Amino acid sequence: MPLPERTYITDALRTETVGGVLLLLFAVAALIWANTSPHSYESVLDYTIGPSSPLHLHLSLEAWANDGLLAIFFFVAGIELKREFVAGELRTPSAAVLPVIAAVCGVALPAVIYAVANSGSGGHPNGWAIPTATDIAFALGVLAVVGSHLPSALRAFLLTLAVVDDLIAILIIAVFYSTGIKFWALGLSFAGLLLFWFLHRRGVHGWYLYVPLAFVVWALMHESGVHATVAGVAMGLILRCHKVGDEKQSPGEHIEHLVRPISAGFAVPVFALFAAGVTISGSALAEVFTQAAPIGIVLGLLIGKTTGIFGGTWLAARFTRAELNPQLTWADLFAVSVLAGIGFTVSLLISELAFPEDAALADRAKAAVLVGSLLCALLATSLLKLRNRHYQQLVSEENADVDGDGIPDVYQQDDPAWRGGAGNRPGPSARQPPGRPPGHPAP
Repeated sequence: MPLPERTYITDALRTETVGGVLLLLFAVAALIWANTSPHSYESVLDYTIGPSSPLHLHLSLEAWANDGLLAIFFFVAGIELKREFVAGELRTPSAAVLPVIAAVCGVALPAVIYAVANSGSGGHPNGWAIPTATDIAFALGVLAVVGSHLPSALRAFLLTLAVVDDLIAILIIAVFYSTGIKFWALGLSFAGLLLFWFLHRRGVHGWYLYVPLAFVVWALMHESGVHATVAGVAMGLILRCHKVGDEKQSPGEHIEHLVRPISAGFAVPVFALFAAGVTISGSALAEVFTQAAPIGIVLGLLIGKTTGIFGGTWLAARFTRAELNPQLTWADLFAVSVLAGIGFTVSLLISELAFPEDAALADRAKAAVLVGSLLCALLATSLLKLRNRHYQQLVSEENADVDGDGIPDVYQQDDPAWRGGAGNRPGPSARQPPGRPPGHPAP
């Protein structure tokens, strides 16, 4: 493919809208495939590939998607998190406190709701973490599509919240869903990470060094029993994300620029293709709203995330010195709280990890994730459109120039001649813009 076309495609894949649309398309394709030809879909998932090595890398395509492709996604998430710590909202405690509290409450309350829903004899408490995650790609994609006039501070709040949410999800996966730890493999994986850090700190360059090393670190982490995506986020956090000297980009920014199209255009959509294929029928949908585990997931995403994020932020602003960004209103925050209930990628992954021995239950959990995420997406889109229309109207009012003098009318409402009606308003040469001293005509 010629260079201009390649550049255009990779630039498009870096945008939040395109990444979100691709993820949605592949998820829909998975649903269609799984419901029209379930046997072929299952056979593709179970097809094994990879070397028969001591590290047990002869894996099914489903396992490669869960453990391998998502490691790329978490690598990019790790870089984003590091960048937030050194140059973003998490750099200063005063700016970080509200989105961090929102993220923590947005993880805790869905887990509590799920646990309550599954506290009875027919419940499945091991899935408590499924509704705790926010999908960055989907959430930012929806915001980018419907939020043309929304304040930029709203995106910054959502991005910071989602990045912290991802960090908590990684910790949950590492602590609660890692079994049979092999410490020799885990120790060698940490040694590889230390070598990765040392080479990077010394300024050693060359993808031919880092890519094989990254694969070895990932393979050892996978063999250790700790979920392999932890290796991805660890390597992302190691990268330097601040500029030194006359650098135009930090190494972290440069590598994220290169890897993001791979993550958004291949890794995450293919994971969705292998993870979102659940059988949808009348009875399956009925189970989503009648069985403890699925209904706990739906309620956790729709009510738990919204209430946790919005309520946690309000309580922090009410009882601490933390303040909501002056560009935002509580109506904006409520809309983005609903949007954060879209828990797609990581929630699907945790559904697999929570019920490894019960494929039917894992499928019901995935169906609940899809239903809950869809409900949150539809409701959030409606709320964000209302807020977008509100801000669009404000912009129109601020830019209105009824008399065509080149000065927005909002700046002239204190002028008695202007208030007297269009026929009595002075011409452009006779009027002064607000705050301009007499004798200094408008340019």
